[in-house]
Amino acid sequence: MVRSELNKRGPLRVFENSIHGGLGKGHIGVLASKKGVGKTACLVHIATDKLFRDRHVIHVSFSQKVDHIINWYEDIFKEIAKKRNLENAVDIHDEIIKNRVIMNFNSQGTTINQVVRSLKAMMTDGNFKADSIIVDGYNISDISQDDFNKLKTFIKKENIELWFSVSLVGENPVFNKMGIPEDLENRIDDLDVLITLKYEGNHVSLQVIKDHDVLEPKDMTLKLDPKTMLIVRNQ
Repeated sequence: MVRSELNKRGPLRVFENSIHGGLGKGHIGVLASKKGVGKTACLVHIATDKLFRDRHVIHVSFSQKVDHIINWYEDIFKEIAKKRNLENAVDIHDEIIKNRVIMNFNSQGTTINQVVRSLKAMMTDGNFKADSIIVDGYNISDISQDDFNKLKTFIKKENIELWFSVSLVGENPVFNKMGIPEDLENRIDDLDVLITLKYEGNHVSLQVIKDHDVLEPKDMTLKLDPKTMLIVRNQ
């Protein structure tokens, strides 16, 4: 399969269509689940799909070392290339990684304002104009409302979309009647998209809880394949 066909037919088009065409520039989305369900894999697949479409991505990690994140990207790319019989995979790989930057922060004591300053420096001094930012492993409940407002102002000004991963507390996280995790009830109005992940049988299912202006839980016709860790269509 050539790259153009992959972009048109990939499961991430279904993912985007499930949330009115995607997250969109100037918006904030969250993937939430208990630990170990596959949030990082989902984020890396989302980011890799953007790289395939010549978008620029900054991946900010708090949860793992940089080499672990790089390995995620390598594994996801290899699985996509193999599953879709991608032509000229090596050349495409070398081309798209030029549009990716990985930044790693200590989870202890790093504020979201410090992250934003580093992102601004990368985009300005480093001359790296990002289209999307992935923030993996930061506890957004620790962000004050004032700082969250500053974050929203930043991404709107820079015309960037921003995805967070959120690890919910406990082995059996609590959800309200609208499907909102208890951990995120105080933050739901600040989010444009909220997607939860949970085990169902031998795969991980994805459910849209908030889709921009619509707060109404619905299952996506997608799952996370436990063998490849790719987002795939339900059969």
